This record gives sequence, C-alpha cells and structure tokens, in this order.
Amino acid sequence: MQNLTRGLLMVLVAGWASAQNVAPPPDVDAVEGALKNSPRHGEFIFIDLPNGKKMKTWVVYPERSDKAPVVVVIHEIFGMTDWANGVADHLASQGFIAVAPDMIYEIDGDGNAMTKVRNLPHDERVKRLNAAREYGMNLPAATGKVGSIGFCWGGTTSFLFAVNQSGLNAAVVCYGSSPDTALMKNAKAPILGLYAGDDARVNTTIEAAEAELKKLGKSFEKEIYPGAGHGFFRQQKGRDGANMEAATKGWERAVTFFREHLEE
Repeated sequence: MQNLTRGLLMVLVAGWASAQNVAPPPDVDAVEGALKNSPRHGEFIFIDLPNGKKMKTWVVYPERSDKAPVVVVIHEIFGMTDWANGVADHLASQGFIAVAPDMIYEIDGDGNAMTKVRNLPHDERVKRLNAAREYGMNLPAATGKVGSIGFCWGGTTSFLFAVNQSGLNAAVVCYGSSPDTALMKNAKAPILGLYAGDDARVNTTIEAAEAELKKLGKSFEKEIYPGAGHGFFRQQKGRDGANMEAATKGWERAVTFFREHLEE
C-alpha cells in the first residue's frame, strides 16, 4: 500500500512538473522580471550576413547535458523587444536553444521600428532567417535540427520561411497571415498555426492556405481559440480570460509540436 501511494504521488508530481514545463511565456507585463531572474545563459551575438552587414541576435541556451534542437524566434511588428527576448528565454527553459534575430538591425532608411519591420522585403526576411538558422544549426551544442516560431508579423514571417527554406524542420505560426498559395508547393517542414478566434484579418487567409497545402500533401495543423484576440501571447490578461486560455493551450501545443518534430 505504501509503495502504491508513493507511486501515485510520483505520477502526480511528474504531471505537475510537466504542466509547469509547458506554461506559457511571460506576458508583456511580467517579462522584465522573468529576464532579470532567469538562471539561463543568454547573450547578444552578431551574425554575418551575405551583404556584409551584421544582424544582432539574442541567443539563450537550455540547461541540459546533451545537445539541443534550435528554435528561431521571430519578433512582432514592434521589432526586437524585451518580450521577444523573454519568449526566447522561456523556450530555452523548455529544452531548446533559442535564436532570436533582430530582423531590422542595420537596415537603412528612415522611420521607426514598426515602419522598418513592415517595409522589410520578403527576400530580405528569408535571407536573414537563413543566416539565423545556419548559425543555430552549427552551434557545438546544437543537434542540427531547427524550427521557427513567430508572432503577428513574425508569425507571417515564420510561415513565409517555411515555404522558402527546405531545410527547416518545423514552423509555428502565431496569429500571422498566410503567404501566397503559389508558394505552398515549396513547403517541406510541418506547419502549425495558432490563431485567435476574434481575428478575422488574419483568419480569412487560413482557408486558402490550408486547402492548397492539403492538396499538395503537405503537413498543416491549426488551432483557433474562441474569444481570444490578436496578440494573446503578449496580452494574456485580455478578453475575460480567453487570451490566457489561448496562451496556455497554444503554448503547450507549440512545445509539443516542436518536441515531436525536433527531438525525434
């Protein structure tokens, strides 16, 4: 009886630990403290680009004894922020090497970060993500498998990356619009879309992309969270609990997806 009780306790503790392990990243209000108190090693590095410029990148390592897969974290329309860095740190807490590039670093032109992000051409996005992927997969502590995840503009860009980089192993799209269906034939990596129920601007682009990917025999999965609004990972307190529910379920789904396709 004592052994049975101990066994049940161990199962409960393991289940609790597992649930904690896939808790969502800190929202925008909590991220400063999360970064300050993180025990993980994070550093800014500068990746050389093909055009001779450099790209500032935040890299965070997990605390594990073996090699780890890499996830490229693509920031929102706001550019590189503490929140994007916090997501990278949180991914590292769950066993991944997180590589978070500043997509507009050394981009010429006038305007604020949002303007520069919005105006970044598709081919430049892919070139920068290719450089981040190559850097990550060649790290001595990396397994060589690489996924991508992005939010808002970054979600759109993660989808764009998936249909342009044949060596990508998995892509997660968080409330980002789908690319032109003509590009879907190039997709190799399995794609997971996480969407807010109240986000018609983005969601009206899902059906055509899903139909085309299905027709081509490509892997596409999606989750749409009722009542949640755009940006639910950043603003988890919004919409009477719907955003928190979406962030909790969505993050667990994303981590499970990465473990399935990057850890195998």
